[in-house]
Amino acid sequence: LRERLARATARRLLRAVRGDLRAVGIFHPVQWPLARALLAARPGAELWYGRWDRYEVAPDASARMRERLTVLHRQAAERSALTFVVSGKLLKLEREAGRDAELVGLAADSFPAPDPAAAVVAVSLGHLGRRTDWALLRGVAELMPELVLLLVGERHDEECSGDADFAWCRTAPNLVWLGRRSDEEAARLILCADAGILPFRVEPFNDAALPYRILKYARLGRRTVSPELAGVHTWDRAVTTVAGPAAFAAALRAQAGTRVRPDLELRAWALEQTAERVNAPLWERLRALGITRA
Repeated sequence: LRERLARATARRLLRAVRGDLRAVGIFHPVQWPLARALLAARPGAELWYGRWDRYEVAPDASARMRERLTVLHRQAAERSALTFVVSGKLLKLEREAGRDAELVGLAADSFPAPDPAAAVVAVSLGHLGRRTDWALLRGVAELMPELVLLLVGERHDEECSGDADFAWCRTAPNLVWLGRRSDEEAARLILCADAGILPFRVEPFNDAALPYRILKYARLGRRTVSPELAGVHTWDRAVTTVAGPAAFAAALRAQAGTRVRPDLELRAWALEQTAERVNAPLWERLRALGITRA
């Protein structure tokens, strides 16, 4: 049945071939029966056999399948006019079996290769929805092809419906959406960044806020780059405020390299902002009322 199916498929493929069939290429032993049928119909053609892995010992194959793949591999390799392999080990195996092969390696031409020396890595921790200034993020991303922005937090698509800038950000290659993460995971992701960002819209609600993320970034020695919002100046020690995408991009570039040279003085300041210290006025008031800790 397999042979009949292979011959029928070969006839169908040959009807689509224009001109002479000079070579048949396969990249897995299971393709050998079809290749054999093609070569039987066109005996002047030669077989090329590419080996990317040692498929006949694949861990996800059953014992029966491994036996079959071993037979198919041997038959294909013995028939092959040109066997090319990607690793020295595969080359050694072919030579140990008394066969020759060409070592060609692999290429990754289509894989992006941004300049690692120019890269600036930023992180945004928290809500990604109506409070986010998507136009600002888009402007910064367009100005900074070297930017890698790690977006850590739950994305609220329903809050951004119809926002063209949000839609653009969804597909921008230098914005990496990581979703909601635990605090332990988020801390490690911040360690991968040069700076934290607060990409909030400039509006009354956001203007009065003091977002936790500023202190979280600072505990790991990272400054926060933020739009001009009044509330964030409460922690001036940890924040750089700017207006517009160009200034935002410049502020991020100024932090390049912090991921390997964290601001340890900023970290020390942030670690001093303990609950006991910042809540001291509240405890004093409680004591004045005659209330003490249990």
